[in-house]
Amino acid sequence: MSRKVRLALLLPGLILLLFTSGCWSSKEIEDLSVYVGLGIDVAKETEFEKSVNEQGGHYPKRNNITATVQIVPKGSSKEESQQGSPGAGKSYFNEQLTGDSVIQIFRQFSLRRDRPLIGHHLKVIVVSSEVARKFRLDQLLDFVLRDNDIRPSCLVVVSDRRALDALTSNDPSEIPSFYLTGLVDNVYRTNKILPPVSLAKLDATMQSGSSYLLQNVISYEGEHKFSGAAIFSGKTNRWIGSLNQTDMEGLSWVQGKAKGGVVKTYTHKDGSTITYEIKHIKSKIIPTVKGDDISFHVQIESDGWFMENWTAPEAHGSEHYLDGLEKDFGHMAEQQVDQLLHKMQDVYKVDAAGFGDKLRIKYPRVWKKIKNNWDETFSEIPITYDIKVKITNQGSSTE
Repeated sequence: MSRKVRLALLLPGLILLLFTSGCWSSKEIEDLSVYVGLGIDVAKETEFEKSVNEQGGHYPKRNNITATVQIVPKGSSKEESQQGSPGAGKSYFNEQLTGDSVIQIFRQFSLRRDRPLIGHHLKVIVVSSEVARKFRLDQLLDFVLRDNDIRPSCLVVVSDRRALDALTSNDPSEIPSFYLTGLVDNVYRTNKILPPVSLAKLDATMQSGSSYLLQNVISYEGEHKFSGAAIFSGKTNRWIGSLNQTDMEGLSWVQGKAKGGVVKTYTHKDGSTITYEIKHIKSKIIPTVKGDDISFHVQIESDGWFMENWTAPEAHGSEHYLDGLEKDFGHMAEQQVDQLLHKMQDVYKVDAAGFGDKLRIKYPRVWKKIKNNWDETFSEIPITYDIKVKITNQGSSTE
């Protein structure tokens, strides 16, 4: 092969390499601060901030919020945090700054860290109920909704206390942001966990003007638990109250979205504990319009297993006996639904269960007339329901 031919073959390859140099202008991950959690609280300056302000490190701002970023040090990962060894040091650290603009707070971190923040791996956003009462949620999250670096799939939850508490753990091998997102995976074991609300889903809900729920987190000395849900008004996008765990069970019956859970009640004869494990729930919300009158009827069906019986001696599982148990479990489910509807219609006067969506789909013209004042209208609408519980399995038995 002649020299000219070899050069002719090499030249296209050299040109191709020039245009496929890929990451020549990007920053290596080791040169960035990867944050996996973001917390937003009512303003409370840290001692560091107070000290640097006295030294002239202040800039023009109002102290509206304190933002916490949870940073994973170089070399840390979810797997490494789960397999952390004693004395290995913390798998994360939290940094806080106070101000009135989330993006400006993020840029201020560049004045105290040699590696800039990167939000590509943000897993969870925690908003305290206190700051959500004071400011609109769409205001607090405006920056993260606009920022292309942040994944719209990240989870959004509410902390009953400070968001910082929910992002703090007493286990040095645990990364709280991963822990919180992992709890959502237990939804198939209990009907007390909301289906996860991502940043993208929350954005669409806020724009719709409908009232909505976010998973609530409670904390104590570095330990955390999902408990109930925070209620947000569709008109104001502010926190207005909360549902407890029993309300969440009632919500699962109405919406029919539960993948698991238990119903516990007590026998009439001696007060012994009996427990039903939910395997399936099917629900249908049926709106009816007659003239100016609107009503709803909810048809709920569930099948599951009779899994615990504290009666002594245990009664035999005859058909008559099982029919009685099904009625007892159904009555307990009715109490849970009653409590939920009372909270929504009489206490908070908002529809956070999706009744309005069913009306909109079946009666679009009616919905168009009343949608602007739906929450107020909903609080006056009669709602009936029936619940049918079926025991399909009694588990293993010594009888």
